[in-house]
Amino acid sequence: MTDVLTISDLDVSFSTDAGAVKAVDGVTLRVGEREVLAIVGESGSGKTVTAKTILGLLPDTATSSGAVVLRSKDGASDNDVISVSGPTLRRLRGSDVSMVFQEPSTALNPVFTVGWQIAEGLRAHDAKLGRKAARAKAIDILRRVGIPEPESRVDYYPHQFSGGQKQRVVIAMALVLDPGLIVADEPTTALDVTVQAEILDLLRRCRDEFGASIVLITHNMGVVADLADRVAVMYQGELVEEADVQTLFSAPTADYTKRLLAAVPRIGQKIEVAERRAPVAVDAAPIVAARDLRIQYPGRFGRPGFVAVDGVDLTIGAGEVVGLVGESGSGKTTIGRAIAGLTPVTGGSLSVLGVEMRGVRERTFGPIRKDIGFVFQDPASSFNPLLTIAEAVSEPLAVHRPDLDERAARTRVDELLEAVQLPRSYGDRFPHELSGGQRQRASLARALALEPKLLVADEPTSALDVSVQARVLKLFAELQAEFGFAALFISHDLAVVDILSDRIAVLYRGRLVEEGSGEEVLGAPTEDYTRRLLASLPVPDPVAQRERREELARIVAAERA
Repeated sequence: MTDVLTISDLDVSFSTDAGAVKAVDGVTLRVGEREVLAIVGESGSGKTVTAKTILGLLPDTATSSGAVVLRSKDGASDNDVISVSGPTLRRLRGSDVSMVFQEPSTALNPVFTVGWQIAEGLRAHDAKLGRKAARAKAIDILRRVGIPEPESRVDYYPHQFSGGQKQRVVIAMALVLDPGLIVADEPTTALDVTVQAEILDLLRRCRDEFGASIVLITHNMGVVADLADRVAVMYQGELVEEADVQTLFSAPTADYTKRLLAAVPRIGQKIEVAERRAPVAVDAAPIVAARDLRIQYPGRFGRPGFVAVDGVDLTIGAGEVVGLVGESGSGKTTIGRAIAGLTPVTGGSLSVLGVEMRGVRERTFGPIRKDIGFVFQDPASSFNPLLTIAEAVSEPLAVHRPDLDERAARTRVDELLEAVQLPRSYGDRFPHELSGGQRQRASLARALALEPKLLVADEPTSALDVSVQARVLKLFAELQAEFGFAALFISHDLAVVDILSDRIAVLYRGRLVEEGSGEEVLGAPTEDYTRRLLASLPVPDPVAQRERREELARIVAAERA
């Protein structure tokens, strides 16, 4: 079998003020026809740099050596991406190799329709292609990637699609010129498990129906088990192990690979922490109590409003961690924002720390804001880039503890940073100088600055690689045991929720469909939707994942029948 891609002794270095930094060191890989090669590793391992080298997308500060040989689609010639001219490289992109980027919202231009953006690639490679023919091809590829009503939606703008549909549009753009190789960089990271399963099925179709080979960059080992044929493991720029997917999961040889697999969260797994604080009395008033909760967003231009949460009953006791799961649009984040006073309640009742949130006034809720901490999904966007980490963490103190002088506030910040396992010196750094996992720890420190009674964590680990995620989850469990705060942990990852939660609540289209302990909800679910969520969750075992995929297909077929 002829290889579609051959990487030989690849070195990539970046020029910085402190000198050259080597990102990729002597990597050698190959990808065969209709093969899926997964490149895995934690942040900073060099996997994305390797992927961008394949398309010649490295910045001017990068210096590369070695060979990245790409076979042309017709098999008539080979091209070394590192040494080819600019015009040749532009010809290769799209027709011979294309890329599916991690975040479709930033990959798509918000001011052009998706049809125009798909046709743009066609026009770039065929100047004689007419507008009508380009539109027809755009409609056809949208239909083939599963976009409903492509004849009308070809004229939609990116914001009119859901996250999963936008990812399908990006894949359509990658496929429209029928390339021999697709590079997919974290294509499912920000998607919930049901949408993730659909995108993985689409990538599998790219291989089976379109005949494309795929280089898959991911930190999700369940995704690797589901889709990959072979796996390459990278660590600190080097290739530490390469094997077929079955061998890698059943008998890994490198110590780093073993640690990476051990860090993957699994349902039924619990984190060992120090002894918890004394339990709260059973008859104690709950921290959060929702009764027939209803939240509706107003419609625009005469359209009816959208009901995001519809008749939910939910309680969170003092010192209790409740996991809230469901796919995108189920109402998870809306409930979290309502509890934090960021979204108004339109019906039913929601009591937070003894305050009724329906119709609440700021002068009533303001004094208890200090008792609620919030950990956002993306710490990079929730931190002010102009403030140091110490200044950002001390913001709640400046607002609610004006009696603290600057020295006392910095002492408190240093204590918080140590509590989340960050050196005190990191307080003088800016957010962009920390890794994703370090920023999320700093976000935890900020949320805990005022020793809250309630913490709302909205997808705090979804963008982290498995090893960093494992450390953040362990830290969260240890801090919750130490400080004893109640928590609402929102996530689409059932295994992560099961690790931390005392109880799990499942939302579907704004309604609470199932609630109970992890053993009850995930071990013996009673609702079809919960069973579909479980079947959609990829597990780090190729054999078990194949069975789950077959089970999901049966469930979906039964729902459509």
